[in-house]
Amino acid sequence: MIYYIAAIVLVAFIFDFINGFHDSANAIATIVGTRVLSPLAAVVWAASFNFAAAFTVGTAVAKAISKGMIDGNIVTPEVVLGGLIGAIIWNLITWFYGIPSSSSHALIGGYAGAAIARAGWAAIEWGTKWIQTLSFIVISPLVGLMAGLLLMIIVYWVFQRMAPGRVDRFFRVAQLISSAALSLAHGGNDAQKTMGIIVSLLISVKPLMAAQTGFAHHMYLSSNAIPLWVEMMAYTAISLGTLFGGWRIVHTMGSRITKLRPVSGFCAETGGALAITLATHYGIPVSTTHTITGSIVGVGATTRLSAVRWGIARSIVWAWLITIPASGIMAALAYYGLSKIISR
Repeated sequence: MIYYIAAIVLVAFIFDFINGFHDSANAIATIVGTRVLSPLAAVVWAASFNFAAAFTVGTAVAKAISKGMIDGNIVTPEVVLGGLIGAIIWNLITWFYGIPSSSSHALIGGYAGAAIARAGWAAIEWGTKWIQTLSFIVISPLVGLMAGLLLMIIVYWVFQRMAPGRVDRFFRVAQLISSAALSLAHGGNDAQKTMGIIVSLLISVKPLMAAQTGFAHHMYLSSNAIPLWVEMMAYTAISLGTLFGGWRIVHTMGSRITKLRPVSGFCAETGGALAITLATHYGIPVSTTHTITGSIVGVGATTRLSAVRWGIARSIVWAWLITIPASGIMAALAYYGLSKIISR
Protein backbone atom coordinates (compact mmCIF):
# COMPACT_ATOMS: atom_id res chain seq x y z
CA MET A 1 0.00 0.00 0.00
CA ILE A 2 2.86 2.38 0.82
CA TYR A 3 4.35 1.90 -2.63
CA TYR A 4 0.91 2.39 -4.19
CA ILE A 5 0.58 5.80 -2.50
CA ALA A 6 4.14 6.72 -3.51
CA ALA A 7 3.31 5.75 -7.11
CA ILE A 8 0.26 8.05 -7.09
CA VAL A 9 2.44 10.90 -5.81
CA LEU A 10 4.81 10.17 -8.70
CA VAL A 11 1.88 10.29 -11.17
CA ALA A 12 0.94 13.68 -9.70
CA PHE A 13 4.43 14.98 -10.43
CA ILE A 14 4.21 13.47 -13.93
CA PHE A 15 1.02 15.49 -14.43
CA ASP A 16 2.89 18.57 -13.17
CA PHE A 17 5.64 17.89 -15.73
CA ILE A 18 3.03 17.54 -18.49
CA ASN A 19 1.38 20.73 -17.21
CA GLY A 20 4.67 22.59 -17.69
CA PHE A 21 5.21 20.90 -21.07
CA HIS A 22 1.66 21.67 -22.21
CA ASP A 23 1.57 25.23 -20.83
CA SER A 24 5.09 26.32 -21.76
CA ALA A 25 3.41 28.17 -24.62
CA ASN A 26 1.79 30.49 -22.06
CA ALA A 27 5.18 31.78 -20.98
CA ILE A 28 7.27 31.62 -24.14
CA ALA A 29 4.96 31.90 -27.15
CA THR A 30 5.06 35.69 -27.33
CA ILE A 31 8.80 36.00 -26.78
CA VAL A 32 9.45 33.31 -29.43
CA GLY A 33 6.82 34.75 -31.78
CA THR A 34 8.52 38.17 -31.65
CA ARG A 35 11.97 36.55 -32.08
CA VAL A 36 13.36 38.23 -28.97
CA LEU A 37 14.74 34.87 -27.83
CA SER A 38 15.39 31.61 -29.62
CA PRO A 39 13.09 28.72 -28.62
CA LEU A 40 15.86 27.07 -26.55
CA ALA A 41 16.80 30.27 -24.73
CA ALA A 42 13.11 31.03 -24.14
CA VAL A 43 12.33 27.72 -22.43
CA VAL A 44 15.44 27.99 -20.22
CA TRP A 45 14.40 31.54 -19.28
CA ALA A 46 10.80 30.51 -18.55
CA ALA A 47 11.74 27.36 -16.62
CA SER A 48 14.10 29.33 -14.37
CA PHE A 49 11.34 31.74 -13.36
CA ASN A 50 8.81 28.92 -13.01
CA PHE A 51 11.03 27.51 -10.29
CA ALA A 52 11.77 30.92 -8.75
CA ALA A 53 8.05 31.17 -7.95
CA ALA A 54 8.66 28.64 -5.14
CA PHE A 55 10.32 31.43 -3.17
CA THR A 56 7.97 34.30 -4.01
CA VAL A 57 4.36 33.09 -3.60
CA GLY A 58 2.41 31.40 -0.83
CA THR A 59 0.22 28.30 -0.97
CA ALA A 60 -3.29 29.79 -1.08
CA VAL A 61 -4.16 28.10 -4.38
CA ALA A 62 -2.92 24.69 -3.15
CA LYS A 63 -5.11 25.00 -0.05
CA ALA A 64 -8.12 25.89 -2.22
CA ILE A 65 -7.65 22.70 -4.26
CA SER A 66 -7.02 20.42 -1.25
CA LYS A 67 -9.89 21.80 0.81
CA GLY A 68 -12.94 23.60 -0.51
CA MET A 69 -13.84 21.86 -3.79
CA ILE A 70 -14.27 18.14 -3.04
CA ASP A 71 -15.63 16.58 0.15
CA GLY A 72 -12.50 15.28 1.87
CA ASN A 73 -14.43 12.38 3.43
CA ILE A 74 -14.90 10.66 0.07
CA VAL A 75 -11.33 11.15 -1.21
CA THR A 76 -9.44 7.88 -1.67
CA PRO A 77 -6.22 7.06 -3.52
CA GLU A 78 -8.34 5.80 -6.44
CA VAL A 79 -10.23 9.12 -6.64
CA VAL A 80 -6.96 11.04 -6.79
CA LEU A 81 -5.34 8.66 -9.29
CA GLY A 82 -8.46 8.60 -11.47
CA GLY A 83 -8.52 12.40 -11.49
CA LEU A 84 -4.87 12.58 -12.48
CA ILE A 85 -5.29 10.04 -15.27
CA GLY A 86 -8.26 11.94 -16.71
CA ALA A 87 -6.33 15.24 -16.62
CA ILE A 88 -3.22 13.71 -18.20
CA ILE A 89 -5.20 12.12 -21.04
CA TRP A 90 -7.00 15.38 -21.85
CA ASN A 91 -3.74 17.36 -21.72
CA LEU A 92 -2.06 14.96 -24.13
CA ILE A 93 -5.02 15.06 -26.54
CA THR A 94 -5.09 18.88 -26.64
CA TRP A 95 -1.29 19.01 -26.93
CA PHE A 96 -1.37 16.63 -29.90
CA TYR A 97 -3.83 18.86 -31.73
CA GLY A 98 -2.05 22.07 -30.68
CA ILE A 99 -5.03 23.39 -28.70
CA PRO A 100 -4.07 25.74 -25.81
CA SER A 101 -6.56 24.35 -23.28
CA SER A 102 -6.27 24.76 -19.52
CA SER A 103 -4.22 22.20 -17.59
CA SER A 104 -5.67 23.71 -14.41
CA HIS A 105 -9.24 23.03 -15.46
CA ALA A 106 -8.27 19.57 -16.70
CA LEU A 107 -6.97 18.74 -13.22
CA ILE A 108 -9.98 20.25 -11.45
CA GLY A 109 -12.39 18.55 -13.84
CA GLY A 110 -10.60 15.23 -13.49
CA TYR A 111 -10.58 15.41 -9.70
CA ALA A 112 -14.29 16.28 -9.64
CA GLY A 113 -15.18 13.58 -12.19
CA ALA A 114 -13.48 10.83 -10.19
CA ALA A 115 -15.10 12.06 -6.96
CA ILE A 116 -18.57 12.11 -8.58
CA ALA A 117 -17.97 8.59 -9.92
CA ARG A 118 -17.39 7.43 -6.33
CA ALA A 119 -20.05 9.32 -4.40
CA GLY A 120 -22.35 11.13 -6.82
CA TRP A 121 -22.89 14.89 -6.97
CA ALA A 122 -22.79 15.11 -3.18
CA ALA A 123 -19.00 14.75 -3.49
CA ILE A 124 -18.78 18.33 -4.75
CA GLU A 125 -18.59 21.07 -2.13
CA TRP A 126 -20.50 23.76 -3.99
CA GLY A 127 -19.34 27.12 -2.68
CA THR A 128 -16.97 30.03 -3.12
CA LYS A 129 -14.09 28.11 -4.69
CA TRP A 130 -16.27 26.53 -7.38
CA ILE A 131 -17.95 29.85 -8.09
CA GLN A 132 -14.54 31.50 -8.48
CA THR A 133 -13.13 28.70 -10.63
CA LEU A 134 -16.10 28.50 -13.01
CA SER A 135 -16.64 32.26 -13.25
CA PHE A 136 -12.96 32.82 -14.02
CA ILE A 137 -13.33 30.69 -17.17
CA VAL A 138 -15.01 33.84 -18.47
CA ILE A 139 -13.40 36.49 -16.26
CA SER A 140 -9.72 35.59 -16.68
CA PRO A 141 -9.56 35.94 -20.49
CA LEU A 142 -11.59 39.16 -20.26
CA VAL A 143 -9.25 40.57 -17.61
CA GLY A 144 -6.27 39.53 -19.73
CA LEU A 145 -7.87 41.07 -22.82
CA MET A 146 -8.59 44.38 -21.10
CA ALA A 147 -5.14 44.50 -19.47
CA GLY A 148 -3.39 43.81 -22.79
CA LEU A 149 -5.55 46.29 -24.67
CA LEU A 150 -5.12 49.09 -22.09
CA LEU A 151 -1.37 48.55 -21.86
CA MET A 152 -1.08 48.76 -25.66
CA ILE A 153 -3.05 52.03 -25.68
CA ILE A 154 -0.84 53.48 -22.92
CA VAL A 155 2.34 52.38 -24.69
CA TYR A 156 1.15 53.86 -28.01
CA TRP A 157 0.43 57.16 -26.26
CA VAL A 158 3.74 57.29 -24.33
CA PHE A 159 5.98 56.24 -27.23
CA GLN A 160 4.14 57.93 -30.11
CA ARG A 161 6.97 60.38 -30.78
CA MET A 162 9.75 57.78 -30.66
CA ALA A 163 11.12 56.30 -33.87
CA PRO A 164 9.78 52.78 -34.57
CA GLY A 165 13.29 51.32 -34.56
CA ARG A 166 14.03 52.68 -31.09
CA VAL A 167 10.65 51.45 -29.80
CA ASP A 168 11.42 47.98 -31.13
CA ARG A 169 14.88 47.90 -29.49
CA PHE A 170 13.49 49.14 -26.17
CA PHE A 171 10.77 46.51 -25.99
CA ARG A 172 13.07 43.70 -27.02
CA VAL A 173 14.80 44.27 -23.68
CA ALA A 174 11.56 45.02 -21.81
CA GLN A 175 10.02 41.81 -23.09
CA LEU A 176 12.63 39.81 -21.20
CA ILE A 177 11.24 41.31 -18.00
CA SER A 178 7.58 40.78 -18.95
CA SER A 179 8.29 37.18 -19.98
CA ALA A 180 10.01 36.55 -16.64
CA ALA A 181 7.02 38.03 -14.79
CA LEU A 182 4.60 35.83 -16.73
CA SER A 183 6.70 32.71 -16.09
CA LEU A 184 6.82 33.57 -12.39
CA ALA A 185 3.04 34.00 -12.30
CA HIS A 186 2.50 30.78 -14.27
CA GLY A 187 4.70 28.70 -11.99
CA GLY A 188 3.20 30.25 -8.87
CA ASN A 189 -0.40 29.43 -9.80
CA ASP A 190 -0.12 26.14 -11.69
CA ALA A 191 2.40 24.24 -9.53
CA GLN A 192 0.20 24.81 -6.49
CA LYS A 193 -2.68 22.85 -8.01
CA THR A 194 -0.61 19.68 -8.05
CA MET A 195 0.46 20.38 -4.46
CA GLY A 196 -3.20 20.58 -3.45
CA ILE A 197 -4.00 17.23 -5.08
CA ILE A 198 -1.05 15.54 -3.33
CA VAL A 199 -2.08 16.98 0.05
CA SER A 200 -5.63 15.65 -0.52
CA LEU A 201 -4.14 12.21 -1.14
CA LEU A 202 -1.90 12.31 1.94
CA ILE A 203 -4.77 13.49 4.15
CA SER A 204 -6.90 10.57 2.93
CA VAL A 205 -4.22 8.05 4.04
CA LYS A 206 -3.12 9.89 7.18
CA PRO A 207 -3.88 7.00 9.59
CA LEU A 208 -1.88 4.60 7.42
CA MET A 209 1.17 6.89 7.35
CA ALA A 210 1.17 7.73 11.06
CA ALA A 211 3.17 4.66 12.09
CA GLN A 212 5.49 4.56 9.07
CA THR A 213 9.25 5.02 9.27
CA GLY A 214 11.91 5.75 6.68
CA PHE A 215 10.92 7.57 3.49
CA ALA A 216 7.22 6.82 4.07
CA HIS A 217 7.27 8.91 7.24
CA HIS A 218 7.64 12.01 5.05
CA MET A 219 4.22 11.25 3.57
CA TYR A 220 2.59 11.66 6.97
CA LEU A 221 0.96 15.06 7.47
CA SER A 222 0.87 16.30 11.03
CA SER A 223 -1.17 19.28 9.80
CA ASN A 224 -2.76 20.45 6.55
CA ALA A 225 0.31 22.55 5.71
CA ILE A 226 2.05 21.86 2.40
CA PRO A 227 5.23 19.83 3.08
CA LEU A 228 8.41 21.45 1.79
CA TRP A 229 9.34 18.39 -0.28
CA VAL A 230 5.97 18.56 -2.06
CA GLU A 231 6.51 22.25 -2.88
CA MET A 232 10.05 21.74 -4.19
CA MET A 233 9.17 18.68 -6.25
CA ALA A 234 6.10 20.37 -7.75
CA TYR A 235 8.07 23.42 -8.84
CA THR A 236 10.89 21.23 -10.15
CA ALA A 237 8.48 19.10 -12.20
CA ILE A 238 6.64 22.03 -13.79
CA SER A 239 9.95 23.76 -14.54
CA LEU A 240 11.37 20.68 -16.24
CA GLY A 241 8.16 20.34 -18.25
CA THR A 242 8.47 23.94 -19.40
CA LEU A 243 12.08 23.27 -20.34
CA PHE A 244 10.98 20.58 -22.80
CA GLY A 245 8.30 22.84 -24.28
CA GLY A 246 5.04 22.02 -26.07
CA TRP A 247 5.99 23.35 -29.50
CA ARG A 248 2.67 22.61 -31.20
CA ILE A 249 0.88 25.02 -28.84
CA VAL A 250 3.71 27.58 -29.00
CA HIS A 251 2.99 27.92 -32.73
CA THR A 252 -0.74 28.51 -32.12
CA MET A 253 -0.22 31.05 -29.34
CA GLY A 254 2.76 32.84 -30.83
CA SER A 255 1.70 33.36 -34.42
CA ARG A 256 -1.72 31.94 -35.35
CA ILE A 257 -3.95 34.12 -33.12
CA THR A 258 -2.40 37.43 -34.19
CA LYS A 259 0.91 38.81 -35.46
CA LEU A 260 3.07 39.94 -32.53
CA ARG A 261 5.89 42.47 -32.24
CA PRO A 262 8.10 43.10 -29.19
CA VAL A 263 5.87 45.94 -28.00
CA SER A 264 2.68 43.86 -28.29
CA GLY A 265 4.42 40.83 -26.79
CA PHE A 266 5.46 42.96 -23.80
CA CYS A 267 1.90 44.22 -23.26
CA ALA A 268 0.37 40.75 -23.61
CA GLU A 269 2.82 39.19 -21.15
CA THR A 270 2.57 42.03 -18.64
CA GLY A 271 -1.22 42.05 -18.77
CA GLY A 272 -1.36 38.28 -18.31
CA ALA A 273 1.17 38.35 -15.46
CA LEU A 274 -0.75 41.03 -13.56
CA ALA A 275 -4.06 39.16 -13.86
CA ILE A 276 -2.58 35.77 -12.84
CA THR A 277 -0.63 37.24 -9.90
CA LEU A 278 -3.76 38.91 -8.57
CA ALA A 279 -5.69 35.63 -8.77
CA THR A 280 -2.86 33.72 -7.05
CA HIS A 281 -2.81 36.26 -4.21
CA TYR A 282 -6.49 35.55 -3.51
CA GLY A 283 -6.11 31.77 -3.83
CA ILE A 284 -8.09 31.48 -7.06
CA PRO A 285 -7.03 28.55 -9.31
CA VAL A 286 -7.15 30.56 -12.51
CA SER A 287 -6.20 29.30 -15.96
CA THR A 288 -2.96 30.88 -17.16
CA THR A 289 -3.83 29.68 -20.68
CA HIS A 290 -7.12 31.58 -20.70
CA THR A 291 -5.51 34.73 -19.32
CA ILE A 292 -2.57 35.03 -21.70
CA THR A 293 -4.76 34.11 -24.69
CA GLY A 294 -7.10 36.94 -23.74
CA SER A 295 -4.11 39.30 -23.49
CA ILE A 296 -2.85 38.30 -26.93
CA VAL A 297 -6.31 38.91 -28.42
CA GLY A 298 -6.45 42.29 -26.63
CA VAL A 299 -3.16 43.56 -28.02
CA GLY A 300 -4.06 42.28 -31.48
CA ALA A 301 -7.39 44.11 -31.42
CA THR A 302 -5.68 47.48 -30.82
CA THR A 303 -4.30 47.37 -34.36
CA ARG A 304 -7.63 46.44 -35.94
CA LEU A 305 -10.23 43.80 -35.21
CA SER A 306 -9.32 41.92 -38.37
CA ALA A 307 -5.76 41.51 -37.02
CA VAL A 308 -7.11 38.78 -34.73
CA ARG A 309 -7.83 35.43 -36.34
CA TRP A 310 -11.24 35.00 -34.72
CA GLY A 311 -11.72 31.53 -36.16
CA ILE A 312 -8.67 30.28 -34.22
CA ALA A 313 -9.81 32.15 -31.10
CA ARG A 314 -13.29 30.60 -31.39
CA SER A 315 -11.93 27.05 -31.54
CA ILE A 316 -9.80 27.77 -28.47
CA VAL A 317 -12.87 28.99 -26.55
CA TRP A 318 -14.73 25.77 -27.40
CA ALA A 319 -11.79 23.79 -25.98
CA TRP A 320 -12.01 25.85 -22.80
CA LEU A 321 -15.71 25.12 -22.37
CA ILE A 322 -15.41 21.35 -22.76
CA THR A 323 -12.17 20.85 -20.77
CA ILE A 324 -13.77 20.36 -17.34
CA PRO A 325 -16.54 17.96 -18.48
CA ALA A 326 -14.25 16.08 -20.89
CA SER A 327 -11.49 15.49 -18.33
CA GLY A 328 -14.18 14.68 -15.75
CA ILE A 329 -15.67 11.95 -17.94
CA MET A 330 -12.23 10.46 -18.61
CA ALA A 331 -11.41 10.55 -14.90
CA ALA A 332 -14.71 8.90 -13.99
CA LEU A 333 -13.98 6.05 -16.41
CA ALA A 334 -10.47 5.76 -14.98
CA TYR A 335 -11.89 5.61 -11.44
CA TYR A 336 -14.35 2.85 -12.39
CA GLY A 337 -11.52 0.86 -13.93
CA LEU A 338 -9.25 1.36 -10.93
CA SER A 339 -11.98 0.45 -8.44
CA LYS A 340 -12.61 -2.82 -10.29
CA ILE A 341 -8.90 -3.70 -10.28
CA ILE A 342 -8.28 -2.70 -6.64
CA SER A 343 -11.36 -4.57 -5.36
CA ARG A 344 -10.06 -7.88 -6.75
